[in-house]
Amino acid sequence: MIVFYSPKFLRSFSKLTRNIQDEFRQKESIFRINIFEPSLRTHKLKARNEWAFLITYKIRVIFILKDLLHNNFRDENSKF
Repeated sequence: MIVFYSPKFLRSFSKLTRNIQDEFRQKESIFRINIFEPSLRTHKLKARNEWAFLITYKIRVIFILKDLLHNNFRDENSKF
């Protein structure tokens, strides 16, 4: 799986507390294995082509599933 991070996400992520960033990293590793793992609480957003999974009850990650892909994009093993 290849994961791309939007500039908006990267700015928002850098403002989160270290604990929330660590929680994200744990959830991201689960996400890379199985995006529908029950502990992520993955759900489709209404009337949109977007999905989300929860980091906390107040913080979620929004993502789009695509079939693409070209070799020019960010490496799938890239981490923060």
